[in-house]
Amino acid sequence: MTEPTASEPTLKALGDLAAEAGIAHVHMLAWRDLDDVEAGGSELHAHNVASIWSQAGLQVTMRTSFAPGRPERRVRSGYTVIRKAGRYLVFPRSVASEVTGRLGPRDGLVEIWNGMPFMSPIWCRGPRMVWLHHVHGPMWGMTLPPNLARLGVTLEEQIAPKFYRRSPIVTLSESSKQELVDDLGFAPDRVSVVPPGIDPKFSPGGERSGHPLMVAVGRLVPVKDFSRLIRLAQRVREDVPDLELVIVGEGYERDSLEAQIAEADLGGWVHLPGRVSDDELIDLYRRAWVVASVSSREGWGMTLTEAAACGTPAVATRIAGHSDAVTEGESGLLAEHDDELVDAMRRVLTDRDLRTRLSDGARTRAAALTWEATAIGTFSVLAADALRRSRRRP
Repeated sequence: MTEPTASEPTLKALGDLAAEAGIAHVHMLAWRDLDDVEAGGSELHAHNVASIWSQAGLQVTMRTSFAPGRPERRVRSGYTVIRKAGRYLVFPRSVASEVTGRLGPRDGLVEIWNGMPFMSPIWCRGPRMVWLHHVHGPMWGMTLPPNLARLGVTLEEQIAPKFYRRSPIVTLSESSKQELVDDLGFAPDRVSVVPPGIDPKFSPGGERSGHPLMVAVGRLVPVKDFSRLIRLAQRVREDVPDLELVIVGEGYERDSLEAQIAEADLGGWVHLPGRVSDDELIDLYRRAWVVASVSSREGWGMTLTEAAACGTPAVATRIAGHSDAVTEGESGLLAEHDDELVDAMRRVLTDRDLRTRLSDGARTRAAALTWEATAIGTFSVLAADALRRSRRRP
């Protein structure tokens, strides 16, 4: 992992916004931290934005849950991370820390709503905003027993939104915004779209694999549905007999995925290397013929745009997030059902001209995404809330 470096114009723009809005200290409340073993795109997004804000002179403190083997407090890339309490107690204990002032001065609050909200509208009276990447919907049932899953859906879709009607919301894509408007009832003018960036280290280079290589990247958890991807790849291999599938990532579904691979005797061509270094990941993206994602929910699809920056097209499920990360027909192909996904994978893997055209489109799509733009776009929402509140004061 590398720290994003912002240019002088970006740092000046952020500094000017912060001075005008009167924001010097920002607190972030997050369920998980980047050092957590199950960290994913949401945690990377928060880290990159906090890093750039810190470079601009903002004092950023992130309060999150305990991560095994990690210190309770550390300074990373210029901002402070405080890890206390477990996955559930982090919510009430973080709120208590804010209400009592134990985290220090705060001019602005960022609540990262990742399924379970911190309910900041109830207790925070100062400038604030909420990062809500997507509606979790069926994800509750994938990770919790039925009764708890129903409670989670009710909280997310019926109870919590009523408290956030006047909150400025930031999401990653236009398709995710539409979900928040349609499913949670937020007013469109309350939801701002700020896409994530791509680290410049993700770039074309090297040589493609000598045989068809499909790569997928993500946490080994139900929402990513890697068991489905393996089944689809088995069907694709009937027409692409030398196909290799590499699934990068770690998570609690590893044992079941390994059992699936062993039972079907796929070990010769389906591989689970676990977490890999940045250099190894970039090399995989560059060698891959296609990057795949069959996730059922995504706020964006960061692995798809990272691969795009390396010139690798995508085949992915047509869901909110993916619909914006992939320019359909130009940087990749989207599909809904298994037969459509298999057909799309076969086409990209067997049609050199199509693959070349999508590769060119992938690089074009990725060129528009920078973490500097993300950092400015998100902070602009917080600054606007601070200015709005200041104008209401006597």
